[in-house]
Amino acid sequence: MREMVFCVLSDRPGQIEAIAENRPITITAASLEELHHEAREALIQHLGPAHSTFRVRIRRLASTAPGPTPVSHSWQMSCC
Repeated sequence: MREMVFCVLSDRPGQIEAIAENRPITITAASLEELHHEAREALIQHLGPAHSTFRVRIRRLASTAPGPTPVSHSWQMSCC
């Protein structure tokens, strides 16, 4: 299974915006759960039936993560 990583660009209360690492897909949602759903919907529109061969991952940049951030988390690594 392939993976589609969406990098969080901004994380404001009520609006999270993310962009796909390797495709021209930008999504927004009110929560991380909704963002994951929107990512799946965007893949369906962008890839059609092939969307089912992709696993969706949401990665936050260190500067967009709220609160204290432990160094061991993989989502702190910068992308995009």
